[in-house]
Amino acid sequence: MKKGFTLIELLVVISIIGILVAVAVASYTGAQIKARDARRRSDMKAVQSTMEQYYATTGANLYAIDLATAFSPLPVPSDPKPSSYTYNDDDISTAGYCICAELEQTGKGNASSVSCAWSATGDYFCVQNQQ
Repeated sequence: MKKGFTLIELLVVISIIGILVAVAVASYTGAQIKARDARRRSDMKAVQSTMEQYYATTGANLYAIDLATAFSPLPVPSDPKPSSYTYNDDDISTAGYCICAELEQTGKGNASSVSCAWSATGDYFCVQNQQ
């Protein structure tokens, strides 16, 4: 009697391992996308919180000041996946602000034509002034 594996048995085992690796990679990629989007949402909430705390402390709107000097002490959010997705602050004026981050997941944003004055294509998570 011969000891060892046949060619068919080895091919079956290799194909099963290949399928398991493919499923694991797909799950990992999805988890990375969700984590990056969660960070973008968190960054936007932090910017909103900073602006609202400034207003509560000083009684002045942070966005009504010269934005170059107003944002100099604040850390500007850096995207978790550089050069792929954008932060948009085109809708900042003396009347208010609407700052958005582009998300990777489709259908998970909260941007609409009502929430921001600029028209966005894609999925964005936006924050705006609360006072």
